[in-house]
Amino acid sequence: MTADTTAERVARLNRNDRPFHVVLAQQFDRATIEEYCQLAEMIRAIARTRQGTQFLRTTLSHRRAMLYFIQPSTRTFLSFTAACQIVGMPYNEVRDRSTSSEVKGESEDDTIRVLSQYFDLIIMRHPAEGFAEHVAAILNEMPRTIPVINGGSGKDQHPTQALLDIYTLHRCFAESAGRATDETGRKIVPRFSANPFLGKTVTFVGDLKRGRTVRSLTYLLCRYPGVRLVFVAPAELQIGEDILDYVRRHGVEYEQSDDLRAYIGESDAVYMTRLQDEWDVNGESKRIDYSRFALTEEMTGLFKPNLAIMHPLPRRHELDPRLDATPFAKYWDQVRNGMWMRAALIASIFNVDTTIRDHYLAYYAF
Repeated sequence: MTADTTAERVARLNRNDRPFHVVLAQQFDRATIEEYCQLAEMIRAIARTRQGTQFLRTTLSHRRAMLYFIQPSTRTFLSFTAACQIVGMPYNEVRDRSTSSEVKGESEDDTIRVLSQYFDLIIMRHPAEGFAEHVAAILNEMPRTIPVINGGSGKDQHPTQALLDIYTLHRCFAESAGRATDETGRKIVPRFSANPFLGKTVTFVGDLKRGRTVRSLTYLLCRYPGVRLVFVAPAELQIGEDILDYVRRHGVEYEQSDDLRAYIGESDAVYMTRLQDEWDVNGESKRIDYSRFALTEEMTGLFKPNLAIMHPLPRRHELDPRLDATPFAKYWDQVRNGMWMRAALIASIFNVDTTIRDHYLAYYAF
């Protein structure tokens, strides 16, 4: 994939240089990422009070969402339902094709067209790579165009997971930068430091070839000059050459290895992933010794003091549960951050981000 073809794809997904359909992680430039992070901070601050929660629920109470999740999901599905509830958006769900007219022979394309007449937003998870982008193309051709959000597509992309991951890293890495001020000196909005990723090493571990979360987060990290990426995996499961080509084109320093211990002491964040054996064709994962790519309590002596351990979940044996109660564990924060980030994303798509910002400035800035 060349930069030009990516730009053309992004242009078909955006409106007025803003994401409308959210399908590819490449849609998010650094300014957009940081706007979403800031909006997520505002939403979670507003939601701390009963009055704030009631205000947020009025912002999109006039819109409806369809969660079309035909690939198994718990965390992403519930995160999106919680996000819809935060902004007051009613939702329905389809999680089993056997309950839809597809069992009568209706094409999946027609199912999408029908759903677009009932709802104002489709949030979907699908096992086929590229299907969310295909849905965006279908919706663009409809007289009534509505947005689609990709909640995970095959082994390809998981853009909203990447957003919550970069938000989590921002919160882990950012110095206590306080609040930005307006021209009168009033402290108005939470902010992060200019580039919290400068000089930081982020290490990805595990099944990187088939892990869509790793792919999408790598795209976003390449927006930040000075970050260093390390890809630690068995040779058979190393990161794809298409991702490495993207990293090189963006001038980001990277290394590849099959030795976790050699790099864990240099890491500011480690992103663990499970074996994605659901994509096996002939049980090939069983021939791989995955135990060498596990993070254990015995390794804590190698950690930097502020190491952030992340995991998109679910986990297996690659992440020691004894690490859960340590200050290194940030994977539970990821889960909660995802709810706020997805609420911010939905608010931005429907252009109520300004309403939320104005409310924050009026009642929560100090």
